[in-house]
Amino acid sequence: MTVYFIGAGPGAADLITVRGARTLARCRVCLYAGSLVPRELLAECPPDARLVDTARLNLDQITDELVRAHQAGEDVARLHSGDPSVFSAVAEQMRRLDAHGVPYEVIPGVPAFAAAAAALGRELTVPTVGQTVVLTRVAQQATPMPDGEDLATLGRSRALIVLHLAARYVDRVVAELLPHYGADCPAAVVARASRPDELVLRGTLGDIADRVKEAGVVRTAVIMVGRTLGAEQFRDSHLYSARRERP
Repeated sequence: MTVYFIGAGPGAADLITVRGARTLARCRVCLYAGSLVPRELLAECPPDARLVDTARLNLDQITDELVRAHQAGEDVARLHSGDPSVFSAVAEQMRRLDAHGVPYEVIPGVPAFAAAAAALGRELTVPTVGQTVVLTRVAQQATPMPDGEDLATLGRSRALIVLHLAARYVDRVVAELLPHYGADCPAAVVARASRPDELVLRGTLGDIADRVKEAGVVRTAVIMVGRTLGAEQFRDSHLYSARRERP
């Protein structure tokens, strides 16, 4: 049978894709990250489905659950928050399933940074202001960052930078980006994007750390820094230009 890695979306239960919800509804086994995936989504599972909260399981235990379900002839929904393509720890699960000969499929979801942009009411790429988005994190109590991917290096591009898993280290983020972006550069933090308790903090690189600490935000947040967050005067996109030649 098949393991389906399903992006559950950023938090709101209705932001799962139609394909993801339909797949969830026919899987007899569902493994989910209980601390991140909304409980309401589990109502999409079959009434007699076996539900496994992976919050306290290690990688070996999760793999054992997936292989056991496969051997029993049961499709498995593996629910991940956001989208499986970034910061999801899906790669090592796929590697282990490959070793066991277990087939799998990935169903994308709405990523946290997209939900954060929606909460801010901003397009992250703006003509003549910024056309590049850098998705990254900081190395703290986690896997070290590869050479050349530290904030000081990435910040040299002055592209819009989006940081996951970094709210707890906001002082360090500011210190490393200030030399490249300047204290007046627009910055924002969106915590629990799309959830009922969503919190949006707007400011500049010079004051965003204080705002984050005053609000007590330490997790489940996205930090954004870049000029496109405050762009007002810019040229219209060529996509819909009246001067563009139409086929």
